[in-house]
Amino acid sequence: MKRRQFVSSAALAAAALGTTPSAFAKNNPPTGKQVYEFREYEMRRSTAEVDKWLSTALIPALNRAGVPQVGVWSEWGKSEPPKLYVLIPYTSLQNWMDVTTKLKADAAYQTASQAYNAIPATNPPYERFSTSLLIAFDGMPQLKLPAKTQRFLELRKYESYNDDAATRKIAMFNKEEFPIFDRSGLHSVFFGQTIAGEGMPNLIYMIGFDSIDERDANWKKFLDDPDWKRVSALPEYANTVSKIVKTYLEPTPYSQI
Repeated sequence: MKRRQFVSSAALAAAALGTTPSAFAKNNPPTGKQVYEFREYEMRRSTAEVDKWLSTALIPALNRAGVPQVGVWSEWGKSEPPKLYVLIPYTSLQNWMDVTTKLKADAAYQTASQAYNAIPATNPPYERFSTSLLIAFDGMPQLKLPAKTQRFLELRKYESYNDDAATRKIAMFNKEEFPIFDRSGLHSVFFGQTIAGEGMPNLIYMIGFDSIDERDANWKKFLDDPDWKRVSALPEYANTVSKIVKTYLEPTPYSQI
């Protein structure tokens, strides 16, 4: 998605929140909630060229521009075609816009990207990439770095059939689910509501584990938790999710998250 399309979608989100686009960009989120750009690259071949560009060009430039950590993951089990997932956290929508401007003026970034940009159009390394802009939940306004042992990450995307259903699901997380996640060992990394991207309305979140066995055991703890059984039966949270997409990931050697 191009930057102009992102800004347009952000303006629509601002209208939905009852504010002007300029105020949305400058002031949102007023309570310290992060904004995330989440990318998914679907490769035509090995990830090597994109890995090199991300690790030697884009991530160092983002770090210079004030983004402290960037996450990059590949699919656990080696998907075909290969895919890469990238998370870039910003302090606000205005910060995202400012960093985008800084990248264009970063001479070192332009130089480091030359070989990548010179790959022939007839043989691009990836089929396409999609990108979404997310705003962090009230109940988890900042991402949490996973422990070094948590090399098995689960990415979940919850699609809802309308905006009201999505809003109610987010409220369910903010009001009820986070404490149950914590005591069940579902180690939260980030939670975000998509404000610009594909398949809206939806939310995306990531949780980390030491292994797939821990993942299975801790999800069972969650499902068996009396509070979860109570909350999941409440009528105000009925029919909030129409589709769940699960993807298992592992960090690349150069991932900072």
